Amino acid sequence: MEKAKGKVISVSESLVGVENTHGSVMNGEVAYILIEDGKRLKSEVIDVKQGNLVYLQVFEDTSWMKVGDDVEFTGIPLSVKLGPGILGSVTDGLQNPLYELAKKEWFLERGMVVAPLDETIKWDFSPKAKTGDTVTGGSVLGTVPEKMFKHKIFVPFFLQGEYTIEQIVEEGDYTIKDTIATIKDSSGNTRDLTMAFDWPVKQAMPFHERSVPSETLPTGMRILDALFPIAYGGTACNPGPFGAGKTVLQHSIAKHSRADVVIIAACGERAGEAVEIFKDFPELIDPRTGKSLMDRTYIVGNTSSMPVAAREASVYMATAVGEYYRKQGLNVLILADSTSRWAQALRETSGRKEEIPGPEAFPMYISTLISAFYDRAGVEILPDGTKSSLSIIGTISPAGGNFDEPVTQATLLSTGAFLGLSRELSDARKYPAIDRLESSSNYPSLISDDEVRFLKEMLHEGKSIASNLILMGERGISNEAYITYQKVELLDAVFLQQNSFQEIDGVTNPERLRLMFDMIRYIIDADVHIDVKEDIRSHFNFIRQAFIDWNYMKLDDPNFEKQKTKIVNLVKQKVHVKENV
Repeated sequence: MEKAKGKVISVSESLVGVENTHGSVMNGEVAYILIEDGKRLKSEVIDVKQGNLVYLQVFEDTSWMKVGDDVEFTGIPLSVKLGPGILGSVTDGLQNPLYELAKKEWFLERGMVVAPLDETIKWDFSPKAKTGDTVTGGSVLGTVPEKMFKHKIFVPFFLQGEYTIEQIVEEGDYTIKDTIATIKDSSGNTRDLTMAFDWPVKQAMPFHERSVPSETLPTGMRILDALFPIAYGGTACNPGPFGAGKTVLQHSIAKHSRADVVIIAACGERAGEAVEIFKDFPELIDPRTGKSLMDRTYIVGNTSSMPVAAREASVYMATAVGEYYRKQGLNVLILADSTSRWAQALRETSGRKEEIPGPEAFPMYISTLISAFYDRAGVEILPDGTKSSLSIIGTISPAGGNFDEPVTQATLLSTGAFLGLSRELSDARKYPAIDRLESSSNYPSLISDDEVRFLKEMLHEGKSIASNLILMGERGISNEAYITYQKVELLDAVFLQQNSFQEIDGVTNPERLRLMFDMIRYIIDADVHIDVKEDIRSHFNFIRQAFIDWNYMKLDDPNFEKQKTKIVNLVKQKVHVKENV
């Protein structure tokens, strides 16, 4: 069927009105605008009006575009190329490899197109299926090694019904363009398959069998793993004011979490922060493998200096790739920074379309889009019984740090963990600056529910005593209350805070988390007998410094147990201990 064509009739920044002059157009399909310098600007149909009017959102700069420019419609939706070679790459929201583009031009010129996956690399294909086998969409044809994983080569997911393998290649080296198998349907029609295929980014991949997130995803951050955990297949939002540490927190989770694959979607944050990711990650060594961290990382970069329409594409691009690697049987973590910028791009487009605005001029359907995005996370049980997952953590940058604004509220309704950052804590140089009293999680912790409840009760009690201290001073409260206050301050300083610049304290594994919690519980349960507040303060200062020194020691350090004994002895000097550690 002949493809549709059109002419540009209006240009409003990234929103372009087009008169459809030939053929039918569907909402969501990709179109190319041909400008006079011969470049083809990629766009997406976002509205089909009565008559011949079509609206496009253009993913590139629309400067010098004029009325009358030709438009070609492709008839296919915005898609991602899925296959071996994604891990370790950095692309924009349209899957253009940024490093390859940079080799061609110093500045990213509009209209430039590079193959999303390297078509020259030969992959060592090992067939798992054979001629005569019956397959369907999602069946595994074979595997190739990709970085540290065995990358499964699938029959494209969009194929429905049963097919018979007419021919499949022998083990050997092939590119992603080579035909590796030929399949035939029940009507006798044949189809050649390669190692790569396209998938619409806005269409969620169907689960084979969905399960409830129930297992904690260790992040290396003690406050998260103990108090506000994230689950494999779970979702979390991380709102906070400017400069409170959202990006630093996400970088730490990317480096130290137990996810197999990490996908970073830089959807609209400042270019400087994105450049930091591009520069730092290729140089980082994965502590779990001893190899480059990029070997299990994929980065989608669309900064605030790029066209707003591309922000939406980058979010969906990252999600589709995440779903693909979940199908591979891996645990995937998406870090989206920041979903507020994505929502602002939607607001700009909605305004240009003259839609009825919702609260703070965001589209009326903003909560629906946010919910659909987070709903693509989850735990999947694959046909072979393997349990894999896709977890999503999205940062939010609410104007003025106001958590009551629409994007934050819509996200809270769609996520299982709320990791709110506090300006007060960040100004006090406390890291991570997660609000101890306002944050929450519905997922299981690495410590028991009773232990989580104990910590939260201590924090609330400490907050109440701190308020009285501000009002009445130290003389206005009892020694018993002051001792409780010092215990909570110790809890915050040595357990909830971490030194991100210190190699050992910067990341805490589950085994060490348990040892540290038992020690902090031992100290809190100790019945301290000191009558002078200055002596109380001095006593806990000694314990705090000894605990911090312990935090900086490796588990296999010969002095590790000695330092633990030193802390216990410091506690025993002034106390009647309720329980032994």
